[in-house]
Amino acid sequence: MKRFAICTSVAVAVSLSIAGAACAEDLATYSVTLKNHHFNPAEIHVPSGKPFFVVVTNADDTPDEFEMNAPPVEKVIVPGEQGRLRIRPLAPGRFRFFDDFHPDTAQGAFVSE
Repeated sequence: MKRFAICTSVAVAVSLSIAGAACAEDLATYSVTLKNHHFNPAEIHVPSGKPFFVVVTNADDTPDEFEMNAPPVEKVIVPGEQGRLRIRPLAPGRFRFFDDFHPDTAQGAFVSE
Protein backbone atom coordinates (compact mmCIF):
# COMPACT_ATOMS: atom_id res chain seq x y z
CA MET A 1 0.00 0.00 0.00
CA LYS A 2 2.84 2.39 0.87
CA ARG A 3 4.51 1.68 -2.49
CA PHE A 4 1.24 2.45 -4.32
CA ALA A 5 0.99 5.81 -2.52
CA ILE A 6 4.58 6.70 -3.47
CA CYS A 7 4.05 5.70 -7.12
CA THR A 8 0.82 7.71 -7.24
CA SER A 9 2.55 10.75 -5.74
CA VAL A 10 5.38 10.52 -8.27
CA ALA A 11 2.91 10.17 -11.16
CA VAL A 12 0.98 13.25 -10.01
CA ALA A 13 4.19 15.27 -9.59
CA VAL A 14 5.38 14.33 -13.09
CA SER A 15 1.98 15.19 -14.58
CA LEU A 16 1.98 18.59 -12.87
CA SER A 17 5.53 19.27 -14.06
CA ILE A 18 4.61 18.48 -17.64
CA ALA A 19 1.46 20.62 -17.41
CA GLY A 20 3.47 23.49 -15.93
CA ALA A 21 6.05 23.24 -18.70
CA ALA A 22 3.32 23.25 -21.32
CA CYS A 23 1.76 26.37 -19.78
CA ALA A 24 5.15 28.12 -19.70
CA GLU A 25 5.63 27.37 -23.39
CA ASP A 26 2.22 28.89 -24.17
CA LEU A 27 3.33 32.34 -22.97
CA ALA A 28 3.70 35.11 -25.53
CA THR A 29 7.31 35.84 -26.46
CA TYR A 30 8.61 39.25 -27.51
CA SER A 31 12.05 39.94 -28.99
CA VAL A 32 14.29 42.95 -28.56
CA THR A 33 17.81 43.54 -29.91
CA LEU A 34 20.55 45.66 -28.41
CA LYS A 35 22.67 47.17 -31.19
CA ASN A 36 24.88 50.25 -30.89
CA HIS A 37 23.65 50.32 -27.30
CA HIS A 38 20.03 50.99 -28.31
CA PHE A 39 17.02 48.71 -27.89
CA ASN A 40 15.09 47.83 -31.03
CA PRO A 41 12.16 48.02 -30.70
CA ALA A 42 12.32 50.54 -27.89
CA GLU A 43 8.64 50.11 -27.03
CA ILE A 44 6.82 46.79 -26.76
CA HIS A 45 3.06 46.57 -26.20
CA VAL A 46 1.97 43.65 -24.02
CA PRO A 47 -1.41 42.57 -22.63
CA SER A 48 -2.05 43.52 -19.00
CA GLY A 49 -2.32 40.77 -16.43
CA LYS A 50 -0.51 38.07 -18.44
CA PRO A 51 3.06 36.86 -17.92
CA PHE A 52 5.32 36.73 -20.97
CA PHE A 53 8.85 36.04 -22.14
CA VAL A 54 11.26 38.56 -23.62
CA VAL A 55 14.22 37.34 -25.67
CA VAL A 56 17.05 39.88 -25.68
CA THR A 57 19.73 39.61 -28.37
CA ASN A 58 23.04 41.39 -27.84
CA ALA A 59 24.31 42.50 -31.27
CA ASP A 60 26.99 44.71 -29.70
CA ASP A 61 30.69 43.92 -29.28
CA THR A 62 30.51 44.42 -25.52
CA PRO A 63 28.36 42.92 -22.76
CA ASP A 64 24.95 44.53 -22.36
CA GLU A 65 22.37 44.23 -19.63
CA PHE A 66 18.60 44.03 -19.68
CA GLU A 67 17.29 45.54 -16.47
CA MET A 68 13.97 46.65 -15.00
CA ASN A 69 13.31 48.16 -11.59
CA ALA A 70 9.59 47.30 -11.46
CA PRO A 71 9.29 44.40 -11.58
CA PRO A 72 12.90 43.74 -10.63
CA VAL A 73 14.62 41.92 -13.50
CA GLU A 74 18.30 41.87 -14.43
CA LYS A 75 20.34 39.84 -16.90
CA VAL A 76 23.78 40.40 -18.44
CA ILE A 77 24.07 39.19 -22.03
CA VAL A 78 27.46 38.64 -23.62
CA PRO A 79 28.16 39.78 -27.19
CA GLY A 80 26.46 37.69 -29.88
CA GLU A 81 24.25 35.83 -27.40
CA GLN A 82 20.61 35.88 -26.30
CA GLY A 83 18.94 35.93 -22.93
CA ARG A 84 15.39 34.75 -22.25
CA LEU A 85 13.54 36.27 -19.31
CA ARG A 86 10.10 35.59 -17.89
CA ILE A 87 8.26 38.77 -16.96
CA ARG A 88 5.47 38.54 -14.40
CA PRO A 89 1.99 39.87 -15.23
CA LEU A 90 2.01 43.66 -15.43
CA ALA A 91 -0.73 46.05 -14.39
CA PRO A 92 -1.77 48.62 -17.02
CA GLY A 93 0.97 51.21 -17.44
CA ARG A 94 4.45 51.87 -18.76
CA PHE A 95 7.36 49.79 -17.43
CA ARG A 96 10.84 51.05 -18.24
CA PHE A 97 13.73 48.76 -19.15
CA PHE A 98 17.34 49.78 -19.74
CA ASP A 99 20.94 48.65 -20.12
CA ASP A 100 22.65 49.56 -16.85
CA PHE A 101 26.03 49.55 -18.65
CA HIS A 102 24.79 52.18 -21.16
CA PRO A 103 21.88 53.96 -19.42
CA ASP A 104 22.07 57.15 -21.51
CA THR A 105 21.37 55.37 -24.81
CA ALA A 106 19.83 51.95 -24.16
CA GLN A 107 16.32 52.63 -22.89
CA GLY A 108 12.94 51.16 -23.66
CA ALA A 109 9.58 50.29 -22.16
CA PHE A 110 6.84 47.71 -22.02
CA VAL A 111 3.43 49.33 -22.44
CA SER A 112 0.90 47.13 -20.70
CA GLU A 113 -2.68 47.63 -21.84
